[in-house]
Amino acid sequence: MTFAHDTEAALMAAVELVNSAEEPDTLTEIDQLAEFFVKHTYTGVHAGDAAELAQVRALRAPLRRMLTSDRDTATRLVNETLAEHRAVPQLVRHGDVDYHIHAVSSEAPLPVRIAVETAMAMIDLIRSDELSRLSVCADSTCEGLVLDLSRNRSRRYCSTTCGNRNAVAAYRARKK
Repeated sequence: MTFAHDTEAALMAAVELVNSAEEPDTLTEIDQLAEFFVKHTYTGVHAGDAAELAQVRALRAPLRRMLTSDRDTATRLVNETLAEHRAVPQLVRHGDVDYHIHAVSSEAPLPVRIAVETAMAMIDLIRSDELSRLSVCADSTCEGLVLDLSRNRSRRYCSTTCGNRNAVAAYRARKK
């Protein structure tokens, strides 16, 4: 199944944010948050201060729960997030990006925009019964999340590092 660009982008950003909590923590400095903001093409207000960094870091656990829950629990969490932030979906177009959905104003704080955009993306996964596209890394030493947007649903590892580590271990096991 192919998802809209904004759905895929929001899910990729959410998975990266959640995975930043895994060792080593990769979201500890304001500059790292600024890179995340640019990389995932967020628009609107970006305070770029320690308070915003702390609020974005605090999103990691709730987003992990949302992304790893069963369908009914994920639905409840999505609905709670949208209600909490009084999300009102609207089609918008800006920059080089064609029409897509924003559900809070561009003046909303970055943590609110991240939470709501993730919830909006989860709506597409829930409605199409595609939550299996999200999983925990197959590496037994890793708790990172995997977003599998491949056609054949073959992605098992959260990163090339985890994939390579397991390939090397399998190779060594075969050679014994």
